[in-house]
Amino acid sequence: MTSRFTSWQIAWGVALSLAVVGFFLKDIAPWAFKYPRDWVFPLRFWISDFVKWLLNDFDLGLFTFKEFTRAISWLIELPYIFVRSLLSDGFREGQGSNAIQVFPRVSWIAVILFVIMIGRYARDWKLAALASGCFTYLAVFGQWDSAMVTLSSIIIAVPLGVVGGIMIGVLGYRSATFKAMIMPVLDLMQTVPVFAYLVPILILFGFGPVSAMIATVIYAMPPMVRITLLALSQVPEEIVEFGRMAGCNTRQLLWKVLIPSAKPALMIGVNQVVMLSLNMVIIASMIGAGGLGFDVLNALKRLRIGEGIEAGLAITLLAIALDRLSQGLANRPPPEHGSEVKNFAGRHPFAIAALGFMSLTWLIGLVLPAFQTYPEGLELTTGTFWGDTVRWLNINYFDQIDGFKNAVLLNFMIPTKRFLLSLPWPVVVGLVAMLGLQLGGWRLALLCGGMAFVIATLGLWPKAMITVYLCGLSVIIAAAIGIPVGIMAALNERFHRVIQVVVDTLQTLPSFVYLMPIVMLFRVGDFSAFIAVIVYAIAPAIRYTDHGIRRVPPHLIEAATQMGCSPWQILWRVRLPIAMPEIMLGINQTIMMALSMLVITALVGTRDLGQEVYIALTKADSGRGLAAGMSVAFIAIIADRLINAWSAKRKAELGLD
Repeated sequence: MTSRFTSWQIAWGVALSLAVVGFFLKDIAPWAFKYPRDWVFPLRFWISDFVKWLLNDFDLGLFTFKEFTRAISWLIELPYIFVRSLLSDGFREGQGSNAIQVFPRVSWIAVILFVIMIGRYARDWKLAALASGCFTYLAVFGQWDSAMVTLSSIIIAVPLGVVGGIMIGVLGYRSATFKAMIMPVLDLMQTVPVFAYLVPILILFGFGPVSAMIATVIYAMPPMVRITLLALSQVPEEIVEFGRMAGCNTRQLLWKVLIPSAKPALMIGVNQVVMLSLNMVIIASMIGAGGLGFDVLNALKRLRIGEGIEAGLAITLLAIALDRLSQGLANRPPPEHGSEVKNFAGRHPFAIAALGFMSLTWLIGLVLPAFQTYPEGLELTTGTFWGDTVRWLNINYFDQIDGFKNAVLLNFMIPTKRFLLSLPWPVVVGLVAMLGLQLGGWRLALLCGGMAFVIATLGLWPKAMITVYLCGLSVIIAAAIGIPVGIMAALNERFHRVIQVVVDTLQTLPSFVYLMPIVMLFRVGDFSAFIAVIVYAIAPAIRYTDHGIRRVPPHLIEAATQMGCSPWQILWRVRLPIAMPEIMLGINQTIMMALSMLVITALVGTRDLGQEVYIALTKADSGRGLAAGMSVAFIAIIADRLINAWSAKRKAELGLD
């Protein structure tokens, strides 16, 4: 053990010495500090040419590839138009300004009553009150029309994501080869920034809500696939054997035994698809989705902070309502044996009541318009308050805010950025590979070192280092704040309940909402991105720390207490060491969220990979966007694999496996 430890010390010493010596070799080996343009691998051009070929030249015989993608768009658009007409626009005849409404949309009162029925059916009247309160906010604060447009796209995108995820998960469950093939694809789907694949989707499917829904499905489907694989693999073997003994064939065994047994876990996947779909609404608005996402994006462009916060809060409340309702449906206990009612009315009382209320409000709305559409004269707004608050802070505390910003930039951020940009890229690739070798062996070393090398060959090394600098500093500060807060929440039940509400709110607020007040206070630039990423990514650090410390076995704490340890010693010598693998998984999630937020902060003037992806979107350059997106994904995968390897190693050392 001693010789092995010494060998690692020697290896790290040699690597760090090479890094130091590298600074004196700039004249001898300039290629190590600036990757030569002639060595750049032209992947971005190949991707762009391939997408153009698909669109313009690829012929499937009976139809072209472009006609095929447009047919898919048409098939998805049909149910979307119906749902949007039902909830938002009403059913119309004719086109444009000449369109005549044939039948009105569902009234706002009917939708709220329908939500109440779902809440009561899923759990109880408390859930019904919470969900209906969220929807009432949408009406009272003038967000109803946009919210119904957003809800229409969610209603179509979520079933597509759920069904697609279950089908892929079932195929992976049945075939180990297929599972091994899709796992890297799922990793890329979850780590490649959404902006990166918006470009090819936009080119292939055209500008509009259908492209937005397809992007939403791609973004939201991977968790459903993973949960399906996990849920099916965790079905007890005796249940599967019982199904075989009962004479079930493969199809019957799947749909009559495995899927029903895995239903509670699958419903958690449905909940994840719903939440991720709502996280996409603002980004999807860039390619024609409309709705609340468009309102937030428009407010950000015009720096209308009040309007943006109200629309962002509307997305948050819509997310909370759908999240709680889907959780309630997932956890709803099955009916007791023998309690089933045979007739339709007895089996579906809430559905019948909801349809009755819908019909009644439609009829009343023909006479009283307030039943159909919430009166504008009764709408409230807090937009002026939020705008005035930010302006007051700027007027009265500008010197303090600007001084704090400059101090952090000059003494903390800029020196770190210059240091990372000055490192020779071969040394960084070698250090990453060596870290992988120490934590997980040669396979991990080759994976991490290879991905870092590919980033260099794509000609994106400087932008990747700026991404690492912004992400790294943000994660350090998020951890420095989040871990102590998580410790306090784990040790104090009252504080825990308060923090849970705060964390839930932070995780449901759209990422764009964070940018508006930050930009108005700190202007555009790296510092605004730094603050936005910290606020957005801090939630996992708090949640996993709280969870990890709460999961420390009570008998270990009791043993430490009997040995005479003080509460402080128990925290530092028992709780934290045992909870550290869980805490590091929280840091892993913090890194993932920080990277996803950095792509969005390109809107406020950063010069990292996120800006490269955003420029590709504005120029419809699919190759450039996917190359930069892959680089972001590689950084995320490297961090994920290294942290998971350390966590597994630490758990094995502590005997927690």
